[in-house]
Amino acid sequence: MNIALVFPPFYFEPMYNLPPLGLVSLATALKSSPHRVKIFDFPLDIRRKSLVMDSSIYVQCAKRILDFSPDVVGFSVQCTTTPPAVNIAQELSRQAPLLRIVFGGPNASSIDELTLGRFPFIDAVVRGEGEISFPELLAVFEGQAAPESVAGVTLRTSERIVRNPDRELIADLDCLPASDYRFVSPFSEYRDACGIGRSIAILEVGRGCPHRCVYCSQSIMWKRRSRTFSSQRIITEMKNLAENFGAECFLLAYDQFTAKRGFAEQFCRGLLEAGMDRFPWYCISRLDTVDKELLQLMRRAGCETMCYGIDSGSKRTLAFIHKDIDRDILFDRVRETTEAGIVPTLSFVIGFPEEQRQDLEETLQLALRSAATGNTNILVQMATILPGTELYHKYKHLLVREVDTYFSLGIEFDEGRRLAADELLIDSEPTIFSSFHNLPCPAATLAQLNETASYFTVIAALYPRSFLVLSMELGLPVVELFFGFLDRVAQKEAQAPTNPHQGLTGAGPGRRLSPRAFMVHFEEFAAERLAGREVVVREFLAELIKYETLLFRAEQGAGRASPFMIDGAGIGGLGPLRSEKVSIERFTYDIPDLILEFKYGHFPDRCGRRPVFLAFSRGPGGTKVREINEFGVDFLGLCDGHSTLGDIADRLYPKYGADKERGKFAAECAEAAGTLAGMELLALGEDPYHAKRGGETDAPGEGNREKDPCGRGQ
Repeated sequence: MNIALVFPPFYFEPMYNLPPLGLVSLATALKSSPHRVKIFDFPLDIRRKSLVMDSSIYVQCAKRILDFSPDVVGFSVQCTTTPPAVNIAQELSRQAPLLRIVFGGPNASSIDELTLGRFPFIDAVVRGEGEISFPELLAVFEGQAAPESVAGVTLRTSERIVRNPDRELIADLDCLPASDYRFVSPFSEYRDACGIGRSIAILEVGRGCPHRCVYCSQSIMWKRRSRTFSSQRIITEMKNLAENFGAECFLLAYDQFTAKRGFAEQFCRGLLEAGMDRFPWYCISRLDTVDKELLQLMRRAGCETMCYGIDSGSKRTLAFIHKDIDRDILFDRVRETTEAGIVPTLSFVIGFPEEQRQDLEETLQLALRSAATGNTNILVQMATILPGTELYHKYKHLLVREVDTYFSLGIEFDEGRRLAADELLIDSEPTIFSSFHNLPCPAATLAQLNETASYFTVIAALYPRSFLVLSMELGLPVVELFFGFLDRVAQKEAQAPTNPHQGLTGAGPGRRLSPRAFMVHFEEFAAERLAGREVVVREFLAELIKYETLLFRAEQGAGRASPFMIDGAGIGGLGPLRSEKVSIERFTYDIPDLILEFKYGHFPDRCGRRPVFLAFSRGPGGTKVREINEFGVDFLGLCDGHSTLGDIADRLYPKYGADKERGKFAAECAEAAGTLAGMELLALGEDPYHAKRGGETDAPGEGNREKDPCGRGQ
């Protein structure tokens, strides 16, 4: 038989697309069979512009599938892609009534009987792991096996819908064949189509999760069991993908990478022994399963960035979602992660149905305080109601449809809107398309929660320290200050429709604000809020805002530090605001000491005064902020690319060398030029005595994205 495996169309600009891992695994499992298998990766086709996003997109998809003359079509269904999968399946059934159509994936597995009962053109749902169940189901379609003989499958017979018993989970994942990526396009095509810097290979490391978070469908699908492939198997696959498929870095798909410390350590040491540590990789972890030593080992083995699921800053909310996170270790773990050279993403979820205003405030407070420690990415999402979860079973009767969350975006194929056929489906069956619906929350309106998920990430990326300090100075909750700032930005942008930084495209709940508008208006907003106050305790606030503005401007010129980072807030679209590679600014407060306090989770009311010169520079390795002394400032000011080192020494001698011999002072200037070149604050020409820039440091610099004048980074 001809077997078509379909990844339904999806397009969300901030995200990149990777090969559909589940379909690759299924295709690999069928390699030794007589079947002819082809994967249709429609998200990649959209990126390559070979599939047009318009009202005919599902007809286009169906035609391409039918051109393969399939006997069976299998859809990998996720929450967002369920409507496209259903509409394409219906079109296939209309044109080829004898075609067998199968759905699979976490979403379909949880609502198998609902799906088959509602859509008669779908013949079966493969629940859970499909590497064994799907080939056995094909035997049923060929008449070689009885329908009730295939565990882990729900299927339609001539009389009724049959739900066979669950299949036992595969005990030894190593018994599965290594995924054959020849079924999909080269990694370089995904890289180029998505405009990312390196070819990313997605690689399955393990399956399952032992925890019971109310919103998670993965732990349900895997029966709260956790299994991994052997470390040697994973390393062998990584080597194969690097040498034979052009993989340049790896996304390790497994939510519990460090849950078993022995596995994580063995994997990292295996990478080092195999010389594979030169390939960067990304993983997902929990704060309570790592420590300083393990993080340092992971970094040596190539770990570049990782994600921690924090979820909430409220103990009450954490209890509601059945998550046990010790807030006391958060700042230590984040600092240890960044000090190891790994950039962490901290994920927060808001809008649970029992959440109160204070719970939301505590989460936003924690998100800001975490971002203020430095070199940390913050992700804020609204709670999504996924089929099969505890959240779904307890609250599905309360579902409403008001705003689109992160997990409902990506199928806007009609000039930025959803197709009418998709809207009808979503409205008709809330229990099937629950991820497109919302649960009311006492903490805020759904519109406010949606704006928080959309824009608080921008604040955390641009002004985490300044916004937090402003909230403390005004004695206002972060959430109130945040909504006030959004209103102010919207008002300002509406008053200046020709403003080149305009970011307002709507009003009320549907307003759209650009990250650039936040930068344009924040300093003025802070000044307005502080105006008229008799006493300003935190007098350093204006300089802190200046620091974070300069920091981000420099960072924008450095480019994205990692291809693993997804710019959901649209920050990357700002572009550099200055063309200079090095910017030097004078501060009157001890900003380096203040940033160090933030790094350790301390948020002082006072900051000492002293003149400080900070050099903000950008380069391939990221943004760096270094403190230099007044001699360095004057030295750099004379480095125009034309003056020789001798000229510079002569001009600086009266101020800095009057008590020294000229020759000795000239030698010190030469040494300073070399030091500044090593700091990437200037580049020497072929003749080392024709310096293009010069200076001297008072504090070591820091690498990779942030930003700390004392070598401690964000």
